[in-house]
Amino acid sequence: MSTEAAHHILSYRKLTAIWGALLVLTALTVLITRAELGALKVWAALAIASVKSGLVIAFFMHMKYESRPFRIILFVALVTLAIFIGFTFFDVLYR
Repeated sequence: MSTEAAHHILSYRKLTAIWGALLVLTALTVLITRAELGALKVWAALAIASVKSGLVIAFFMHMKYESRPFRIILFVALVTLAIFIGFTFFDVLYR
């Protein structure tokens, strides 16, 4: 039995489509920074950044094709990071 994992090769078409989506989302982020949205501007930029990071993690890092335990570990790590960033924001906000 081989210990080597199965490789998932993505087509150039799919990789190009994801790259195009990342470019569009980057342009949307730039456009949002120029709009007068008040506090919503930060939330919109964070939402777009989350979508972009999700695309990179899922396709370029091949997490979409990994087993369930690896996905759970990644989710726990991201939630932990979000908690620490949230605590930092609250600390700065209420100084």
